[in-house]
Amino acid sequence: MLKGFKVRVRLPHKTLVLSLAVALGGCASISPEALKQAELAASTQADSNAMLKDVEPLPAALSMDEAIARALKYNLDRRTRLMEESLALGQLDVAQFDMLPKLLAQAGYMWRDTDRLSYSADSVTRTRSASAPFISQDRIHSLRELNFSWSLLDYGMGYYGSRQQANRFLIAGEKRRKAMHLLVQDVKTAYWRAASAQLLRDDVVKIIRTADEALEDSRKSEDERVRNPIEPLRYQRQLLENVRLLEAIQQELSTAMVDLASLINAPIGAPIRIAQTDLKNISVHALDVPIPKLEEIALQQNAELREQHYNARIARDETRRTLVRLFPNLSFNYGAKYDTDNYLVNQNWREAGLQLSFNLLNLYTGPTQLKLAEAGVALADQKRMAAQLGVITQVHLARLQLINARAQFERAEAIYETDNKIASLMRARQQVQAQSKLDLVSNETAAILSLLRRYQALAQVQSAENKLVATLGLEPNIGSTSELPLPALTAQVSQTAVNWAGLKDFVPQTLPVVTSEDKK
Repeated sequence: MLKGFKVRVRLPHKTLVLSLAVALGGCASISPEALKQAELAASTQADSNAMLKDVEPLPAALSMDEAIARALKYNLDRRTRLMEESLALGQLDVAQFDMLPKLLAQAGYMWRDTDRLSYSADSVTRTRSASAPFISQDRIHSLRELNFSWSLLDYGMGYYGSRQQANRFLIAGEKRRKAMHLLVQDVKTAYWRAASAQLLRDDVVKIIRTADEALEDSRKSEDERVRNPIEPLRYQRQLLENVRLLEAIQQELSTAMVDLASLINAPIGAPIRIAQTDLKNISVHALDVPIPKLEEIALQQNAELREQHYNARIARDETRRTLVRLFPNLSFNYGAKYDTDNYLVNQNWREAGLQLSFNLLNLYTGPTQLKLAEAGVALADQKRMAAQLGVITQVHLARLQLINARAQFERAEAIYETDNKIASLMRARQQVQAQSKLDLVSNETAAILSLLRRYQALAQVQSAENKLVATLGLEPNIGSTSELPLPALTAQVSQTAVNWAGLKDFVPQTLPVVTSEDKK
């Protein structure tokens, strides 16, 4: 029988090994490091410069078309959406590599402090040979390999994973479309608020000054006690109420310029002059389109509903991935190897192998995995049906909101015209001192409030129309916002108004998969 061997372990270079262990232990200990003030200041300054990089200066007068174009080109949230879509496209390219075979090149270096010695024994008697042990390997040698391998299971998983990633890329595009509609809606609302702030600012300040003068006169009259004490107090109460309304208008409009500057990525606090734009009710033909046609367009073009369709695709591909995992795996490998060991007769050799493997536990876990995948498909289908009902509801609600907004604007315009005429008559009477300052302030305040409500009603009409457009999923025909110069983009924006009159014959088109922003 073979005799037992004595094992002697000699660690080479004990000091080196100990030093390496201590160094690795020190690297494994990491403590939290707070931001330094200098680093934070430098990063903040760099971000501030990057935010306004390549942003053209504001024009002398900002039109709505240019405000929308600036938001599409410079808005930071929109840039983030475009980068997310570009990242999704990059992830699709990477996911496709999972279907490729693997070609692995590796090299190794082996060292030992003693020779690799071995005995031989008789295969029948199990008696060890009396000859000296044999050396079977160099103490120092290196191995170089180039291995090619391909797995049917990896190919199937990579194929369906790529299909899922392709749908995620399409989902990113739908989210970008939805975010663009919301951005345009916010810009229109902020633009009209800024326009009303610019138009009303001087009048509000003037009327507040007139009210303060009237208050001062009333208080003097109260001190002189030439009239019933209750009358000056009532007079002051009405003046103060009008001043309160005017100050509320000031506070509401004071944030309009900041909101607009944030949306178009202009310097916060920079003066923005709004171009004089004629007020008019819009979307004359928007309500002439039959509701069934609106529903048909929305069900095919709505970004949120299309996103749910892509999610259903992903769920079905996940079911197929689950099935692929349950099948036996067929793998093939081929390698070219070289070993510098002088005791090898053939230092260069080739290896090839074909292997079939199957996880027997799949027979037990497979049905459960399939049930889970099918439940995911059922959930995706249910979400899609819920989204479809939600889209139809949004179409009806958006149309009703547009009807109401148009009616409110027409009413607000009629009230403004009446209040403006009353204020003009009161100003004329005040000039001949036939009217008190209280009446003048009250009527001027009413006129300002009417004009403000007129602008607010117009903003609601714009918002309601854009909400209907977003619900229908009508994609504006705009080129690459990153490549087009601002004047060209502004010209395109001015031509993207929805042709409601021609929408009755609208045929939904397949949306482009890859835009110029994605390629960039």
